[in-house]
Amino acid sequence: MRPAFLYFDLGKVLVDFDMNLMCRQMGEVAGIDPARVWKVVFDGQLQWHYETGRISSTEFYETFCRATDTRPEYEALARAGSDIFELNVSLLPVVAQLQWAGYRMGILSNTCETHWQHCRRRYRMIAEAFPVQTLSYRVGAAKPDAAIFRAAAELAGVDPPEILFIDDTAGHVAGALAVGFDAVQYVSTPQLVSALRQREVRLNY
Repeated sequence: MRPAFLYFDLGKVLVDFDMNLMCRQMGEVAGIDPARVWKVVFDGQLQWHYETGRISSTEFYETFCRATDTRPEYEALARAGSDIFELNVSLLPVVAQLQWAGYRMGILSNTCETHWQHCRRRYRMIAEAFPVQTLSYRVGAAKPDAAIFRAAAELAGVDPPEILFIDDTAGHVAGALAVGFDAVQYVSTPQLVSALRQREVRLNY
């Protein structure tokens, strides 16, 4: 069945990212070893609390400062933690054609406020092609939790079976399928185009 709405994941689909780079850059700004940044941000679940909306950007900063006994400039730390993305240019023509053909599209992503703001500012495609955004930090739930998919369907204004969700993580695809979405695991752009054609989504690609 041709989908009425297409949701794309952000990281590792529309953009690539490097969490090791994030830790190196934040470490440089804070004057500490990247391994210590990783321990605080990821092993300590600070990033997870940030991405699920349990803490704000300011609270992330203050918690990081306390945990590392540092106080880098706020904006410098935010830039260091966010300038880690590269656009997946292979998807540009696909997204452009979907947009030109009038398909309704959105982003469904586990992300935090500073990462989202950075990607919106840096990449015109992100800002313009996806007017509906279901973001974990806004809805207070993260993939593969069913709550984020239910919120996504409500924001899109369509029933779950009418939505096609594209994500690089098998567990997130399974979570979408469990609530009634159609879903595809993103492996490559040619593979995604093939999956779209199987669903009667027309592309000149």
